[in-house]
Amino acid sequence: MTRVPLSVLDLAPVSEGSTPADALGNTIDLARHAEQWGYRRYWVAEHHFVGVASSSPAVLIGAIAAATESIRVGSAAVQLGHHTAAAVVEAFGTLDALHPGRIDLGLGRSGQRRAEALAAAQSGPTPEPRRETVIRDGLVIPPPFSLVGLLSSARLAAGLGALQQPGAQAPDFTQQVDDILALIDGTYRTPDGVDLHAVPGENARLQTWIFGSSAGPSAELAGRLGLPFGANYHVSPGTTVEAVEAYRAAFRPSAVLAEPYIVVSADAVVAETDGKAQELASTYGQWTYSIRSGQGAVPYPDPRGAAPLTDGQRALVEDRLVTQFVGAPGTVAERLASLQRVTGADEIVVTSVTHGHRERLRSYELLAREWGLGLRAA
Repeated sequence: MTRVPLSVLDLAPVSEGSTPADALGNTIDLARHAEQWGYRRYWVAEHHFVGVASSSPAVLIGAIAAATESIRVGSAAVQLGHHTAAAVVEAFGTLDALHPGRIDLGLGRSGQRRAEALAAAQSGPTPEPRRETVIRDGLVIPPPFSLVGLLSSARLAAGLGALQQPGAQAPDFTQQVDDILALIDGTYRTPDGVDLHAVPGENARLQTWIFGSSAGPSAELAGRLGLPFGANYHVSPGTTVEAVEAYRAAFRPSAVLAEPYIVVSADAVVAETDGKAQELASTYGQWTYSIRSGQGAVPYPDPRGAAPLTDGQRALVEDRLVTQFVGAPGTVAERLASLQRVTGADEIVVTSVTHGHRERLRSYELLAREWGLGLRAA
């Protein structure tokens, strides 16, 4: 079969026994290798107060772009609830000026969504109908994960507060996206009718993306604006299919795209054998549990000394465990092909986390070879 392109999503994880500086150095090293192995893009996430080193995507993107030559580099995604439209355009306009035609600007509403969900949870939980796990053409689609428990975390509330100026309130996500596009196009006007021009930023050759986890405002907005859409199977596997269907239903051709374009994320660990890959991935549940329990990501545990999950801990992360793509190259490639068929993805972005950096490099290299990417000599 014809393979769709593969890309990389990096969280800059900090492993047990290492430092954030080590994690950032590993990111640069992985980006250089990913370019050699034929991956199309190298994206970094934005996370705050959760124990990973990808907290300042624009700064990290600049370092990655400077260390590579041709691979596209970008954000997946800037959390607009924590930034103004002008700050985003000026930062990414600067990146484009330094690395023209290589920068992807991914936009997400995680900041707003968490604040909205926190407010809703405080006013009382809304019961949701229970769904069962289904398997569609080999792809596991678990029930959606409920955020109710996580939203009661004092750490989450404190983190959201620390990311806002006192008394500040994030604008509507749609309005922020409109403002960003207008600033890039040079058509931005304040409500009072004043022209403002971002320097750098105006006329930047950025590729703008919208990211979403469900059939909600993000998917609809991406479709309505005719922008490419990123669906987060690795974070919210229970709602990804609904998200891509909502995007396609809302899609209108634009100057950017004549037809929908979708990237779907997947969490994968690849090794020479299924057993070796399962060993490397054996502490993924502990790491994911630390995030979902509200304590923030612990340093990624070493499989050689980690305590097993309790039944209660496993129940909180079961949807992530059964949807992680773990195995030998052929095993993982077959499952990724199922993800592509079910979602109709035009591209797959892979995030791979292991305790050892050498094993993470090997995971991406083996997958690139199995998938048939255009590997170059190192």
